[in-house]
Amino acid sequence: MSTPTQGFGTRAVHAGQMPDPTTGSIMTPVHFTSTFVQAAPGDHQGHEYARVSNPTRSDLEANLASLEGAEHGIAFASGVAGIDAILRRLRPGDHVVSTNDLYGGTYRLMRQIFEPYGIEFTFADLSTADDLDAAMTDATKLVWIETPTNPLLRVYDIEALAQAAQARGASVAVDNTFASPYLQQPLALGADMVLHSTTKYIGGHSDVVGGAVLTSNEEWAEHLRFQIKAVGAAPGPMDSFLLLRSTKTLHLRMERHCANARTVADFLRGHGKVGRALYPGFEDHPGHEIAARQMRDFGGMVSLVLEDDTVETAVRLMQNTKVFALAESLGGVESLVSHPASMTHGSIPAEVRHAAGLPDGLVRLSVGVEDVDDLVEDLDQALAAL
Repeated sequence: MSTPTQGFGTRAVHAGQMPDPTTGSIMTPVHFTSTFVQAAPGDHQGHEYARVSNPTRSDLEANLASLEGAEHGIAFASGVAGIDAILRRLRPGDHVVSTNDLYGGTYRLMRQIFEPYGIEFTFADLSTADDLDAAMTDATKLVWIETPTNPLLRVYDIEALAQAAQARGASVAVDNTFASPYLQQPLALGADMVLHSTTKYIGGHSDVVGGAVLTSNEEWAEHLRFQIKAVGAAPGPMDSFLLLRSTKTLHLRMERHCANARTVADFLRGHGKVGRALYPGFEDHPGHEIAARQMRDFGGMVSLVLEDDTVETAVRLMQNTKVFALAESLGGVESLVSHPASMTHGSIPAEVRHAAGLPDGLVRLSVGVEDVDDLVEDLDQALAAL
């Protein structure tokens, strides 16, 4: 049994989980059931129907809530299902301000699903609280923050932006996927909600898709649980179990991700065929001081633009790697390389990507936990072959 005063690693292993009282099993049972027997209508043991809740899922939600310092955890079938549930609280005429460098699936959901229903979105560089204030209107109900951003790795001051947004009556949601709960705790910095694609660092093994929203706001928690009940974007018990298995090693994996990414970023920065390497750990990174203040470390993501900044050269680089696998997603133990403009951000129009500063030739690396010398050697041979 964990307590809020215990360290992150202890809570990662134990929070939300007790040995099974019927068997003593130290691992959470996987409850494969669609319904639960009741002694009388409404007289049950905490669960009625598996779309609404499941004991395995409840343990996961309690575990993730503990890791983010939240009162409530609501697990979803995917990260975008969690974003969808948040946005469903908005009504026609409401306005949202979002960072302009963000996951393409978030942009697609906002623009193509919710905007046609009369909800307005502004995508802006939120480097300062003044930038946010200028983008807000009297109709702004939600401020959506990614930090570090995907894929330009910009870092935004969560505390300053939360104070500015809430002063004008808007709620603040932070997509914490790139950082994970181990590196960054947005609720402690004033955010109302934290969103994770648990597919990524929380899952960590590229074998499960999921999402979660963590909050201490009772009204938001009630809304999100209603969305699960009414809309049904619930994770299954096996997905929940796999994520619980994974959170037990989150702190260990993140330490290795960060250490490897630091070495890879330094290598890329010194290579003659690399025009720019983007990594918040660089002291001259525009967001370095903020990242050092609000994050435990600088993450496992590195982006780069080649000296020959063309899509063709970027594709050749990705096809030359042998340890880095060319694939979408991130945060797994294995290293991945991707091309955001044609993959994760392909749903964002080119002119919008360019306006946000995302070049077509940018390559994104999710640095895994392999031996770092092998990762550097792989990138070195891939660059040499260009």
